[in-house]
Amino acid sequence: MPKIAVACSGGGYRAMLSGAGMLAAMDNRTDGANEHGLGGLLQGATYLAGLSGGNWLTSTLAWNNWTSVQAIVDNTTESNSIWDISHSILTPGVINIFKTGSRWDDISDDVQDKKDAGFNISLADVWGRALAYNFWPSLHRGGVGYTWSTLREADVFKNGEMPFPITVADGRYPGTTVINLNATLFEFNPFEMGSWDPTLNAFTDVKYLGTNVTNGKPVNKGQCIAGFDNTGFITATSSTLFNQFLLRLNSTDLPSFIANLATDFLEDLSDNSDDIAIYAPNPFKEANFLQKNATSSIIESEYLFLVDGGEDNQNIPLVPLLQKERELDVIFALDNSADTDDYWPDGASLVNTYQRQFGSQGLNLSFPYVPDVNTFVNLGLNKKPTFFGCDARNLTDLEYIPPLIVYIPNSRHSFNGNQSTFKMSYSDSERLGMIKNGFEAATVGNFTDDSDFLGCVGCAIIRRKQQNLNATLPSECSQCFTNYCWNGTIDSRSVSGVGNDDYSSSASLSASAAAASASASASASGSSTHKKNAGNALVNYSNLNTNTFIGVLSVISAVFGLI
Repeated sequence: MPKIAVACSGGGYRAMLSGAGMLAAMDNRTDGANEHGLGGLLQGATYLAGLSGGNWLTSTLAWNNWTSVQAIVDNTTESNSIWDISHSILTPGVINIFKTGSRWDDISDDVQDKKDAGFNISLADVWGRALAYNFWPSLHRGGVGYTWSTLREADVFKNGEMPFPITVADGRYPGTTVINLNATLFEFNPFEMGSWDPTLNAFTDVKYLGTNVTNGKPVNKGQCIAGFDNTGFITATSSTLFNQFLLRLNSTDLPSFIANLATDFLEDLSDNSDDIAIYAPNPFKEANFLQKNATSSIIESEYLFLVDGGEDNQNIPLVPLLQKERELDVIFALDNSADTDDYWPDGASLVNTYQRQFGSQGLNLSFPYVPDVNTFVNLGLNKKPTFFGCDARNLTDLEYIPPLIVYIPNSRHSFNGNQSTFKMSYSDSERLGMIKNGFEAATVGNFTDDSDFLGCVGCAIIRRKQQNLNATLPSECSQCFTNYCWNGTIDSRSVSGVGNDDYSSSASLSASAAAASASASASASGSSTHKKNAGNALVNYSNLNTNTFIGVLSVISAVFGLI
């Protein structure tokens, strides 16, 4: 059977809600998904990966006993409803975060308890506790004692009734603030956390994070720590937005006195590494699994610093799924990034992952050829599903034959799904509108744009197995590949509103992608081939309103003494 994975991009609540609609379209538990959607695809998936806002989605479903988007929607009006984000946890003047008059006290107490236990804390701890109330509202204090490793004991997981969930975060080297494609990429799953990258090449049991180890062995023999892997904390690790406020502050149109105040707060936080998630003791201290010539900064540090999984400009969590050992045939890449000035995706995440395979961290990776972002926009590939890497014969010059990529971008159907990453509250109608629009984006308008799309998805799923077996596909698949596979065409004419300077860590995207696509086209004429809003940084910061910034400062100042 083909092995399937689904990857959910970052992008705050936009990515969570739009991605929820896309997943709902693939879930046979969703009303209408079997008749007008891709129902059953999610049940057939082996892996489900998310980062940042996409991780809010995947973690919500997985750590709520594999609930469905349909069940969340059906219980919207309940007092303990999941994703009750009608009020922001940041904006001043809205007191929902202080519900019952004690929530903020509880959050402060919870973080203080961690500090009193001897562990370093940061704003990520506070962020995680605040977010948790939205994702696990039925649990005591938002799941204050709920751990990541708990899932491996759940029947729904042990019985294989759900995909294997993966969360992505980026490593940040001590003393730095900029993340690029050579950052060490970490994954969390119910069993382990670690990295496939040459700069670490090691994993550790997530249940025993917090244990003081040297080369994987406890310093105090027979003594291990448990409970550090709080579900909210790991969820927050993949979505630490605050250091992006600092990095992009100069591009805002805030009044100078507010900008100066924000700078004072955030620089103080950053100087002390309080704007990121701190994993200490470092679970990989003096690990000796690095590949030859790899930098050893991570294993030499007493602390492991992790940040938002999209800050390396790979806003779709593809790298863990591309590992050859996982033997995937197809990956559904759900892109809810805000790459353009209008907050739509432009394919930059795929471009960056393609580029990574040619750098020092990606030498063991393969990814299909993709065009540059201008071509994505000029050919409309950022507005409809597109398949990449359809013909394995064109990919033989890569490290290995990668999975076929089914790219599903956020696009407008029945609702304006291009909301800002920093929109921190949604009314019930807005939430439903976002989910509905995501469903339609994944199904080309409930198949109204193409009644054959369901069959074409099936063709994409079996394509690798068909090529490996040299089997013959139905004739309908040939037409599907003509309609949906990128055939190597390039149109790199400049497009306004894309290619933001937020891509500063990725030089010459267009040039390298164009060269790759030219090579793909030359391989077999007519065959298909072949940034996040980094920490949500591709959002246009000039549109951040003053109230949102004051809200951020209010949260920071409220816990500043704690940190």
